[in-house]
Amino acid sequence: SSLLLALGCTVKYSGFLEDSAEPFCTNCYSKFPKLMKLGKDVTLRGLEIGLLTMKKGEAARFVFTPDYAYGRQGCPPLIPPNATVTFEVEVLDFLDSDECDTFFELTAKQQDTFPLQKVLKVADTEREFGNYLYRKQHFASAKHRYKRALSILGRSPSSKAEQCQINASKLPVLLNLSLIYLKLERPAQALAFGEKALEIDQRNAKALFRCGQACLCMTEYEKARDFLVRAQHVQPFNHDVNNELKKLA
Repeated sequence: SSLLLALGCTVKYSGFLEDSAEPFCTNCYSKFPKLMKLGKDVTLRGLEIGLLTMKKGEAARFVFTPDYAYGRQGCPPLIPPNATVTFEVEVLDFLDSDECDTFFELTAKQQDTFPLQKVLKVADTEREFGNYLYRKQHFASAKHRYKRALSILGRSPSSKAEQCQINASKLPVLLNLSLIYLKLERPAQALAFGEKALEIDQRNAKALFRCGQACLCMTEYEKARDFLVRAQHVQPFNHDVNNELKKLA
């Protein structure tokens, strides 16, 4: 179903045959399990149904009869015919891209009429996908997700209250873009996004720090010092800021 296809999850799992202590399949040895789409990457009927009953952070043990597992045929040579199997599962994260997919299928004019709360939710989901990709060190793909989130938040607000809500969603996206461009060794872009974040919050220590790092990479030492000293004024005991100032000195 479209609901299943819209759900992505990161899951630790191990599958066991009856009376076996060794799993026939597991991803528990992976430090960062990949994001899987239900209905695409997760195709075991019982596992799909089971995952949809779970919350982020929850662990469960499911026993699947053949009809909900590998059926009458099994899956030779690992799974014998008519096998009942047990799966131990832990949900690390759940991301629902249903509204994102719907939003990006709309025309630009239709997107402008999309309710603000739904726009903010779509942007937040895109940012979460970006964060997941960042943790996996897929920086270029993460940048693409952050850029999509930022493009969504470019709409014109109808009131000051709406502008505040948009800015609150936009700030972490700008900070993430500044960081990702530092990782991609493109300090000029990192500085540009850091400065955009400072337009929203001029005392944001993360933005000041990112701008300082970017200037340092570009050997603009006076500018770097200015940003880092401003960050230090906001957070005097920030270890990273103080270390960067020592490096600069």
